[in-house]
Amino acid sequence: MILQHRNRILRRNAAIRDMVAETQLRSADFILPVFVTEGKDVVEAISSMPGYFRRSLDKTVEEVKELWSLGIKSVLLFVKCDDALKDNTGKESWNPNGLMQQAVKAIKDAVPEMIVMTDVALDPYSEYGHDGIVDVKSGYILNDETVEALIKMSLSHAAAGADFIAPSDMMDGRIGMFRKALEESGHTHVGIMSYSAKYASCFYGPFRDALDSAPGFGDKKTYQMNYANRIEAINETLKDVAEGADIVMVKPAMAYLDIIREVKNAVTVPVSAYHVSGEYAMIKAAAERGWLDEEKAILESLTAIKRSGADLIATYFAKDAVRLLQS
Repeated sequence: MILQHRNRILRRNAAIRDMVAETQLRSADFILPVFVTEGKDVVEAISSMPGYFRRSLDKTVEEVKELWSLGIKSVLLFVKCDDALKDNTGKESWNPNGLMQQAVKAIKDAVPEMIVMTDVALDPYSEYGHDGIVDVKSGYILNDETVEALIKMSLSHAAAGADFIAPSDMMDGRIGMFRKALEESGHTHVGIMSYSAKYASCFYGPFRDALDSAPGFGDKKTYQMNYANRIEAINETLKDVAEGADIVMVKPAMAYLDIIREVKNAVTVPVSAYHVSGEYAMIKAAAERGWLDEEKAILESLTAIKRSGADLIATYFAKDAVRLLQS
């Protein structure tokens, strides 16, 4: 055979394949979610997320130092709030001496250059497990009242030293309100990474185990997005950018690669994607049963997310991925 083109020439060996690869993973691409709990010298396994842990502040600082040494430059903080502090106002979320605020300060003191992002939503602090304040008569999640509470929460995170707030609540109009509050309070250096297209997904289950934040009634479909919708994601994201979001996020990632690409094509700000707990747990479970190669699945999954258009990836596999990339 005489062919004009032999596509396999560029696949002939690993060196050539690496040379012409269109998508490259880097340690700087990853944001590692970190779960913080009360106490000292505490490292608690999360049963539905094998190999992942909740840590007390002292152990969290140790973990962050290791992350920095590996080349991971960004963490996204979540805290497990004591049940006694939960109510329907979320007031513990803006306690200047609260666990989140302490965690931000401790990390910035220990590793000043680490980029610290903080979750902004009321579900860890809510007695009902919802992302906002509940109208107890109707069960409806109140939008405007929730935004007012989240403004206080955001400002307390900024005062503690957070580099980015990461609103995951999906209330309407909150990004513009957060930007205005940050500007007026002098926190003009604090960024906003908005969960702009966050879908009501079954893949969040293990995360809710990690923080004991599952909704006590109903579901989150009145504020998180319908997974049947695509154009809605673009509309939500464009509004967040117009209101002042510095980075936008699509969540989950693996089942929403088409949405990541659509968002990337629509905006000029960085796009992040959240490789969520259920996606992590599925790979772990299949690997434990010998049904797939865990290391190969990690890199293939993360490469697919980046190839789809994500500039940044929040993933529980960040440490594993960095080690694999370095090996």
